Amino acid sequence: MVTSSGEALGALLSISNDLADAVERAGRSLVAVNARRHSPSTGIYWGNGMVVTADHTLERDENITVTLPDGRSMAATIAGRDAGTDIAVLKVEGVDLPAAELADAEALRVGHVVLAVARPGSSGVSASWGAVSAVGDAWRTWAGGQIDRLVHPDLTMYPGFSGGPLVNAQGQVVGMNTSGLSRNMALTVPVSTVRRVAEQLLSRGRVARGYLGLAMQSVRLPDSLVRSLDITEKTGLIVVSVENEGPAEKAGFMVGDILIALDGRHVDSTDAIQSVLDPDRVGTSITARMIRGGSPAELAITVGERPGRGE
Repeated sequence: MVTSSGEALGALLSISNDLADAVERAGRSLVAVNARRHSPSTGIYWGNGMVVTADHTLERDENITVTLPDGRSMAATIAGRDAGTDIAVLKVEGVDLPAAELADAEALRVGHVVLAVARPGSSGVSASWGAVSAVGDAWRTWAGGQIDRLVHPDLTMYPGFSGGPLVNAQGQVVGMNTSGLSRNMALTVPVSTVRRVAEQLLSRGRVARGYLGLAMQSVRLPDSLVRSLDITEKTGLIVVSVENEGPAEKAGFMVGDILIALDGRHVDSTDAIQSVLDPDRVGTSITARMIRGGSPAELAITVGERPGRGE
């Protein structure tokens, strides 16, 4: 059946109006965040006086304001920030905006139409539209943050768009856009990650990240050693230095030890180590299985908390 030009135009206008409605719906919950020298960034009103934005756009810790949709300027304070996931939470007293309508990013598929919406100043909302270019499993950022799902939208991130939402065709927020986690492309931190990190920041002011106090590098175990010890692992991590007074030194680690399993999981990379050291592990004891002097050994190590803001 051939569609008439009138029907095609009507369908196009309907889609266009739906996308404009989605931008308008999302824009009601957006503020401009004034915390850097040049252009503002965008913040998402999460409800209960809480605004979520991109951490890398906060160039100062004090004298921060947010601009509301009606043009009013209100003082904001940092409740917590995490460089690892590029998420910061601001508290704003007396704000009366509707909370953003959230949706699970798990429903996103490659090819879905999405919009980046922003309020990069006092002149209203801006938007960019495109499609979901790639989705994937959980991944770890260059700064050690755990992101629940890879979401890469193919759209333009204009100045001030970081901290703003990625919005589906219904106007629901599926994540926070940022240019701070990759040098060459915009990424979206899914709602599940934002929610998890925001809760930790509000309760503790930071995201706890475990560490052992070891410097290690990957090694391949000699076949003769694998056979003699009757082990399945063929790779591990050799300890090249032990931090003074760190968790590993207190547990008895020595330079030259080869770590092959942590908490029952095989480890042969720093990413594998970090996957074990989630925030809930800080302060708990886990078992490290290793090779020392050609013989198997085990040590109990209490996971420490990595020092430094958001590190």
